[in-house]
Amino acid sequence: MKVNVTFDMTPAEFRQVLGLPDVQHFQQELMSQMMDKMKAGEEGYDPVSLYQPMFSQGVDNMNKFQKMMFDSMTGQSSDKS
Repeated sequence: MKVNVTFDMTPAEFRQVLGLPDVQHFQQELMSQMMDKMKAGEEGYDPVSLYQPMFSQGVDNMNKFQKMMFDSMTGQSSDKS
């Protein structure tokens, strides 16, 4: 048996139904502060260093995913027990 349920609601309404907090105001304030710092050229503020953890973590996760896929294709197990 297959049952499909469709909800016609906005993402904000969906988050509210799930009981997730509304962080839109916080995100807007954070982005405006970042933009102010970028526009002012604040000393010590380096936009590249801000995004560096996301990039390095993304590459690391991609490498782990590729290794997992390769191991599954070759029949190897990453379980060392």
